Amino acid sequence: MNENETRTWADRAAIGLSGLCALHCLLLPVALTVIPSIAGMGIADEAFHVWMIVLVVPISAFALFIGCRKHRQLSVLAKGGVGLAVLISAPLLGHDVLGEVGEKTVTLVGAMIVAWSHLSNYRLCQEAECNPRA
Repeated sequence: MNENETRTWADRAAIGLSGLCALHCLLLPVALTVIPSIAGMGIADEAFHVWMIVLVVPISAFALFIGCRKHRQLSVLAKGGVGLAVLISAPLLGHDVLGEVGEKTVTLVGAMIVAWSHLSNYRLCQEAECNPRA
């Protein structure tokens, strides 16, 4: 796999993981109400959030760094860094500080910023491949 394929895969994975994070936040309360046996699966506890962060941060950082080397738009890297910082702050502050709704809101905002930065990264890399700079 060459660098372009690796970066494209990493951008897509980061967007997918951000989407999974958002779906988890939005749908888990409904699923727990409708199907109480889901509560025993362990996806509602803090460990799930930690594992998502462990997956999202390195994949996102890698894809954004590789992309920025190609298109040289550091604003994309900064946007992704802000999104990751917001995403990381949600489980660190937790519902003790943010409350249940606040934690979900911060997580969703962070996930959306991360996905937005990867979409920008992907598009700029596609442009750079079509219009290479000298």
